[in-house]
Amino acid sequence: MNKACLVVLRRISGELQILTFRHPIAGKQLVKGTMEQGETPEAASVRELWEEAGINLQCEKFLQLWQWTPEATPTWAFCLMENGDQLPDRWRHFCSDDGGHYFEFFWQPLAESPQPSEWHPLFIAALAAIRGILNHSK
Repeated sequence: MNKACLVVLRRISGELQILTFRHPIAGKQLVKGTMEQGETPEAASVRELWEEAGINLQCEKFLQLWQWTPEATPTWAFCLMENGDQLPDRWRHFCSDDGGHYFEFFWQPLAESPQPSEWHPLFIAALAAIRGILNHSK
């Protein structure tokens, strides 16, 4: 199944940041989730953001489909959500997925390369793709 990957941005002191979280087992990640049968990327993004982060933002724009490698599945649909400037710096949210976990949300500077020891290479590649998409759309 394909994934919706939510791009929630905020700008603090001129620095563009993206919403991310720490999964208690799988480490630092982007907010994403499986698209349900017949669901658009935009609708899946709104639903997944609510389920995983407990926040309700609308999708402003579908950005692009992305795959880690040409053979990789699933395909991710990057969706730019409403601005996150009003959201707190950090928060915790209980997500019932996979038996239930508390996710620790924080903001990752978008220009900063994440530490490979803390992030799976898939998410490092996804962040690089998002940076490229946003830089190209300026």
